[in-house]
Amino acid sequence: MTINRMVRIVAGFFVLLSLGLGVEGSPIYQNHNWLWFTAFVGLNLFQSGFTKFCPLDTILKKAGLKETSESC
Repeated sequence: MTINRMVRIVAGFFVLLSLGLGVEGSPIYQNHNWLWFTAFVGLNLFQSGFTKFCPLDTILKKAGLKETSESC
């Protein structure tokens, strides 16, 4: 698993989870303020597209994940 794929997986999971926690019709609804976390994840993805800085990317590099796939 490459860093790029893992960043997408984690970001997608966080968006879905925070939507589930923040939207009133959801079975796991907690509080509408969880939607701020959704906005944070989206804003971080947006800025990383321009600046190429992503905190999770740095964490995953230190954890030893590969940057690219050798099978390409």
